[in-house]
Amino acid sequence: MQLVLDSTFLIDHLRGDPDAVQRLREIVEQGDDPIVTGIVVCEVRAGLRANAEPAFAALLEPMEFVQPGVETAIAAGRWRADLYRRGWTLSLGDALIGAVAATLGATVLTRNAKDFALMPVLVEVY
Repeated sequence: MQLVLDSTFLIDHLRGDPDAVQRLREIVEQGDDPIVTGIVVCEVRAGLRANAEPAFAALLEPMEFVQPGVETAIAAGRWRADLYRRGWTLSLGDALIGAVAATLGATVLTRNAKDFALMPVLVEVY
């Protein structure tokens, strides 16, 4: 199974959240594919303490790194525009993360199910 990891998951894992730590252990044991995007890496790094950089780099090492292409970005923009017209605000980051998952046929792994539920993507909450 391909899992696009949201920022909340990586942050929780770095903080030692037992549910996030256990879920990543299960991902590895089951042979699932953990995927991160540049958006997630940027979001997590922006709030990272300087002494946590080595742990962050080690966490990212075995993960597949995927960047959204043009069609993925267009889909994310379309979702944001459609939701805005209906009175909802979807962040750029979440829209792009969700669009990457949709393009890959993957599931978003997050604690933030509310925003991802606005998009046509599969969501797993840990």
